[in-house]
This record gives sequence, structure tokens and C-alpha cells, in this order.
Amino acid sequence: MNTDYYSDPYVKTMIENMPEKTGKSLQAWFSLLRQKELNQHGQIMNLLKNEHGVTHGYANTIALLYRQDLSGGPDSEEKLIADQYGRKADLKPLFDQLIKHAQSFGKDIEIVPKKSYVSLRRSKQFAIIQPSTKSRMDLGLNLDPNLRGSGILIQGDRWSGMCSHRIELHHLDEITPEVIQWMQKAYDRAA
Repeated sequence: MNTDYYSDPYVKTMIENMPEKTGKSLQAWFSLLRQKELNQHGQIMNLLKNEHGVTHGYANTIALLYRQDLSGGPDSEEKLIADQYGRKADLKPLFDQLIKHAQSFGKDIEIVPKKSYVSLRRSKQFAIIQPSTKSRMDLGLNLDPNLRGSGILIQGDRWSGMCSHRIELHHLDEITPEVIQWMQKAYDRAA
């Protein structure tokens, strides 16, 4: 098992805390799963949660990492982004423009591609960029949750599980100074 490819700081922290929180290291869980010859996510989750009392978050992380390990490791960042825009190629210029603006905020920006979105972080996540449909990009922002949505800013109840607000974008010309200002506010708030 090559843990070097787990570059996500949250995953690294979970791996480090795993022996204390679950009673076993990630390598020990992998050994158990290999012995049981399990490779389907649901089967792994069932075993970890129901037979070993592992919490959902850790069980899900173990299952995902084990299945990634079986397939040779996680996809590269480039592949994750390419897969997101494969059928949504018209939205890729919006993504590129949002990344360009985000990087202008400071040198401490971390761009972390996931399977269906890209996380933008500073000391903590401040935004996500997600091609939600073939014609709509969602820019999720972590702003003051008490800030009421208006105009282009849509207030949500933790949209995508992690953002307080979002902005829907369909075309490059919709990336206006107002959109960039909202991104900047989220960035500033993540200091």
C-alpha cells in the first residue's frame, strides 16, 4: 500500500487518527478486507460498521481507500478534472476562469480535485466548483451562514454538504466582478 498518494490533508489526518478511532491502522483494515475477500463498497461498509463498530465516516474512508488501492491507487488530479468535463466540455472554460481568479487571491490556494467537484482551500475549504449539469456550473461558497441570499447568491442549507451558498453559472460572461467578489469574501473568511 502506498500512502504517499493520499495527498488530501483530511484523508491523511483520518489515516493518522485511524488506530485510535477504529482500533486498527489502515494497513490492518486492508489486511482484514483481503482475508475476507471483499471488494464491493456495500459489503465492506457492512462488515466495518456492523461487525466491527466503525463509524460511518471511517468505514466509508476505509472502503474507498481499499477499493482505490485494489485498482492501483486514486486517479490523478488531471484525470479527475478531465472526467468531470468529459460530457460537460462546454463548462470547462468556466472552470479554468474561476481557477484563474481564485489563484489571484493569494499563494496559499490549494486546488483539490474530487470525483465530481474541485475543492478550493486555504487553511480550510472556502469554495467548490462543480459541473452539476451539462449546462450549469455551481460555485459553492463558504460564507457567513446567516448571510441572506439575494440576486445571484443562493442561500442553501449546506449545499453539497459543505457550502452555505452557491452561484449558478452557465456561460463565461456570467463570471462577473460580483461573482469574483463573493469568491474573494469566501477566501478571506477562510483565513
